[in-house]
Amino acid sequence: MEQDLKIYDYVIIGAGAAGLHLSLAMLTDEWFANKHILILDKDDKKVDDKTWSFWEKGAGKWDDIIEKSWSKGKFNTKTESIELDLAPYLYKTLPSINFYDFGRKKIAETEHIKWIKDAVKTVNNIGDKIEIRGERSTYFAKQVFDSRIDKGFESAREQHFTLQQHFKGWVIETEKPVFDPTTFVMMDFQVKWQDSACFTYVLPVSPTKALVEFTLFTEDLIAYDAYDDYLRRYIKEALKIEQYHISKVEFGIIPMSDYPFEKANLPHIMKIGTAGGHVKPSSGYAFKNIEKAAQKIIHNLKNNRAPEHGIINKKFRWYDSLYLDVLVNHNELGESIYTDMYRKNSIQQIFKFLDDETNLMEDLKIIWSFKFSPFLKALLYNLSGIRIK
Repeated sequence: MEQDLKIYDYVIIGAGAAGLHLSLAMLTDEWFANKHILILDKDDKKVDDKTWSFWEKGAGKWDDIIEKSWSKGKFNTKTESIELDLAPYLYKTLPSINFYDFGRKKIAETEHIKWIKDAVKTVNNIGDKIEIRGERSTYFAKQVFDSRIDKGFESAREQHFTLQQHFKGWVIETEKPVFDPTTFVMMDFQVKWQDSACFTYVLPVSPTKALVEFTLFTEDLIAYDAYDDYLRRYIKEALKIEQYHISKVEFGIIPMSDYPFEKANLPHIMKIGTAGGHVKPSSGYAFKNIEKAAQKIIHNLKNNRAPEHGIINKKFRWYDSLYLDVLVNHNELGESIYTDMYRKNSIQQIFKFLDDETNLMEDLKIIWSFKFSPFLKALLYNLSGIRIK
């Protein structure tokens, strides 16, 4: 095995959302112009493997590579449809390949950031530097940012409130115009798997093309073919579409857990992305949360602070834990929880709450939207360790 004897200032393991957000933030900040930075990933990131969607106010830094944005949305159940006027927010969708291509191009244009295809096996402190052993070579760094989930999560997940957000999406195309491209569907509960927390999500990018995604927040996965069954049902029963073809398929699993991922951080080795707890546990929203974490890391490095300083908001992580407690123990309440939230609050306040930006009074307004009993039981268990049936 070869050795790359250069000692990099920063090694970033993984070129997904977390690794690219961090490397691009470093690339565009003059403070890092003289730093030597290495990105390691086992893949070359040339496959469009997922879709990231997010909201933000007005124009944003990724507008040149997003596929579509919307100022209007809907929240649907079998009995009602709630119109969502997002202003001043926009909801945006970004195919992962656009982000990968953009990141690879920007990195290729700079001399102080290198991207190497290699699968990392071990990361260890050795004296005054970090040793990173890959399949192809060994590398050395002063600071490592690692997007691989710590093995301790699997062994400890049963001690925490943990769900899996699992989803399958089809991009479908039709010959005739059937979609309203001005309005996306945030959540639609018309077709459900058993009595569980699940919904369908629709992103129409044109009158003849849309991403339709069936999503569940449950402890266990369902059979792989079952996602297809529910997608077919939704397209037929809710969208009333009979003729279409599938041009893209995506499948994903995101852990939703109050497990303290950030506890895996070590001196000069920081976990990032999902592995660092930078994905919101109660929603699974990742792209903008990870971007915000990258910006905080940059700020901390420039101000000689620990890179993880101030990233985890304890108040909102506590709210996330209570919510996960309710859904783990009463998964059937998923539809009613979200219906209460969307019916009783503006979409602007919901976005602000999910972005961890609300004050206590705004928090309470959202919390009072929900049915009292299950959240009270979760609170009492959190405070006393006693479960009330």
